[in-house]
Amino acid sequence: MRHRNHSKRLSQKPHHARLIQRNLVTSLLLYERVRTTKKRASVVRPLVEHVLTIGKTARPDLAIRRINEVVTDRNACRKILEVFKDRYKTRSGGYTRMVPVGMRGGDGAKLVDLMLVDGVGIDTGKPAQKKEKTKNPKRRVKTPSVSAA
Repeated sequence: MRHRNHSKRLSQKPHHARLIQRNLVTSLLLYERVRTTKKRASVVRPLVEHVLTIGKTARPDLAIRRINEVVTDRNACRKILEVFKDRYKTRSGGYTRMVPVGMRGGDGAKLVDLMLVDGVGIDTGKPAQKKEKTKNPKRRVKTPSVSAA
C-alpha cells in the first residue's frame, strides 16, 4: 500500500525510473525544452525546480556537488551556474512550464512540452498574433474591352 507516500512514480523499476528522471532533467537544462509524456513531465518538474534553486542559492563549490548528483552532463551543471543563475535571480520558483501538445500516435499518451520560462528565443506558449491583411490600393481592376466591329 502507498499510505503516506505522496511522491509520483513512473511505472518502471526504481533504478530505471531514476535514470529516466536524470536524463530528462539534463536534456531540459541543456536544450531548455523537452517533449515528453505528461506523467514523466510531472515527475521531473520538481527535480528541475530543486536543481535550479540549489544552483541559485548555494555556494558554488557545494552547488556543483549537489547538482551533479542529479545531472548527468558537466555542461548542464556549468549552464546552471553561469546562465540560469543570472536569468532567475529575481524569480523565487516556477522555472518550468508544461504546454499540452496532443496525443502520441502509437499509444495515445498525452504529450506536453516541458520548457523553461523566460528563455531567450523560446516560445512563451502564447499563440502567435495574426497579421491583418491590407488591401493593395494600386490593384488594377479589369474593365471589359470594347471591340470595334
